[in-house]
Amino acid sequence: MPEPLLQVKDLTVTFPNSSGGVRAVRGVDYSVDEGEFLGIVGESGSGKSVSSLAVMGLLPSSAKIDGDITFRGDSLLGMSDAQLSRLRGREISMIFQDPLSALTPVYTVGQQIQEALTLHDRKLSPRTAEKRAVELLKIVGIPAPERRVKAFPHEFSGGMRQRAMIAIAIANDPTLIIADEPTTALDVTIQAQILEVLQKAKEVTGAAVVLITHDLGVVAGNVDRVAVMYAGKLVEKGPVDEVFHAPRMPYTMGLLRSVPNMLTAGKERLVPLEGRPPNLAELPPGCPFADRCPAVQERCLTTEPELLAVLEDGREAACHRADEIAAGTLKPNDIFPRPPHEEREFKESDTLNPVVRAQDLVRHFPLYKGSVFRRVVGAVKAVDGVDFEVLPGETLGLVGESGSGKSTTALEIMELATPQRGSLQVGGKDVGTLSRAERLEMRQDVQIVFQDPMAAVDPRMPVGDIIGEPLTVHKVARGERSRRVLEMLDLVGLAPEMTDRYPHEFSGGQRQRVGIARSLITNPKVLVLDEPVSALDVSVQAGVMNLLQDLRDRLGLSYLFVAHDLAIIREIADKIAVMYLGRIVEYGPVQEVYETPRHPYTRALMSAVPVPDPRIERERQRILLTGDLPSPTEDIPGCNFASRCPLFRMLDESRQARCLGDDPAALPHGGSKVACHHVDQIGRLDDITISALSPTGG
Repeated sequence: MPEPLLQVKDLTVTFPNSSGGVRAVRGVDYSVDEGEFLGIVGESGSGKSVSSLAVMGLLPSSAKIDGDITFRGDSLLGMSDAQLSRLRGREISMIFQDPLSALTPVYTVGQQIQEALTLHDRKLSPRTAEKRAVELLKIVGIPAPERRVKAFPHEFSGGMRQRAMIAIAIANDPTLIIADEPTTALDVTIQAQILEVLQKAKEVTGAAVVLITHDLGVVAGNVDRVAVMYAGKLVEKGPVDEVFHAPRMPYTMGLLRSVPNMLTAGKERLVPLEGRPPNLAELPPGCPFADRCPAVQERCLTTEPELLAVLEDGREAACHRADEIAAGTLKPNDIFPRPPHEEREFKESDTLNPVVRAQDLVRHFPLYKGSVFRRVVGAVKAVDGVDFEVLPGETLGLVGESGSGKSTTALEIMELATPQRGSLQVGGKDVGTLSRAERLEMRQDVQIVFQDPMAAVDPRMPVGDIIGEPLTVHKVARGERSRRVLEMLDLVGLAPEMTDRYPHEFSGGQRQRVGIARSLITNPKVLVLDEPVSALDVSVQAGVMNLLQDLRDRLGLSYLFVAHDLAIIREIADKIAVMYLGRIVEYGPVQEVYETPRHPYTRALMSAVPVPDPRIERERQRILLTGDLPSPTEDIPGCNFASRCPLFRMLDESRQARCLGDDPAALPHGGSKVACHHVDQIGRLDDITISALSPTGG
């Protein structure tokens, strides 16, 4: 067998503190072969990024590193910083999670690419380096590279900045690329483009890739082998197909069962992974997963299992019961049984009056020029004439890329102010006609759950006061407030003694439950949910999603659910509105829109959503959108999606002229409304993307 390109042996990383130290990585072993694609997955705090920074030699000097890391047979831990600097960028490169922080804001993107080239080739002339920088930007798919090479990082969108980072990473044709959460902060359409670029970079350079992520769908579609980390250790390793279809470690099973899946969304209830990872500074004896594992035995509490081979299937698992699982005597359904799922059938009725109705709703933000004599020079069209309604007990999912106007639309409802144009009705009342007292009273009926619960509350207040605060605005007596707070804590699954704790003492999922309890305390009719699970680990998402579904059905709530994750929306919504540049381009029942999407943008969104199933991911064809979202300040005479539309490029000149000159209105097609001139031509897009998402695989 040839020697691995990268070999990590018994790697341990300890960060000293006053109590002795935090062992962020504990005895990790893995290898990466030439040209291989390895995925490392796990919850936040599991040690994924720390282990990769140890390989790059980028940990702080205070970190104590034990074990060994060899690259082409040479130990990296024994090298000086000067020796490592000669390797970094030339042989081993890294793509960081946040490109804006990783790029220098005072140098152009081209200068930073050229720096990566000239550092390792002093003989390279400036003209040749600039030509190579343009070539690299072209390889990673940045439009007009000759012009963009002179732009600064702040002039790039998030997706373009990440492409520039990849260009820097592949500049010297490295043999190993480490990608640390390269798509975490990106929209699903941009994520698909970046992953395509990463695969292309791998082919161009022949490099091996280590992809660190918490997104199981991303791993399923890209890697050859997967390694699962928990509490600083690897708990399962093996070929991606085998690990995903027959995991041998209960933690891996829990991760896979908690992630929303476009195949099963709305048909099977998610299985939450209860509890939280242990404190690495105070690890208990035994298996660190024991407190959260339904299959725990007495020996699990006293002896930590080693990562050992399971039978002869090329896999390793750190579980005392791995042999039972491999033999089939202990099945995943025995460990994480799926709770009974009653299929929800929301039926509209002509007798139901909408709790929220928006007609031609507009929110434009003026752009000013000048400091002394300010004048309006344009407007940001955040919401540009949208129509939708939410019925009692219904969930409307609002989806689209960042900058499409989803959150602004949600905040228009929360503001309860007269719209700039159009009308907004809540509970049958036009908000533009409300008096101040009526507006205050109506605020009880409309509440919001924010994306980041920690940023939405005062960290100096105990959660009991945080949850009860809305009642103080409505002058509810202290005794009644206390009673309602305890009732809400019980409703969202938190213990009553938690009222005296502060937000920093709670996990992410618990903090989001506190936010939900706060929003429910006024007995609202409508909840606006603004990306309520996007900041949570996949293992925590499932519990919050199940809670929201249970509360909706139990209390008869209506939801406006804002999200960019279409699997989440399919899990919970009854109707879906797809937004693009401030407008709704497709609107209809979830089942119909997902099974027969009629707008090219909807098709592209759905094809970009990763599915945590390696076999399906390999067979799917993605509809990749070219370019980035146009500026919402532009006046576009025709269809605002035409510049990125994959269908537009297939049409003849007369049809294209209509797209460029005539703004499409949303018209009924089947049970949906679609803003596209050429719905009858949508079949020209490859339909395999959608059929692959059906339970039968199409």
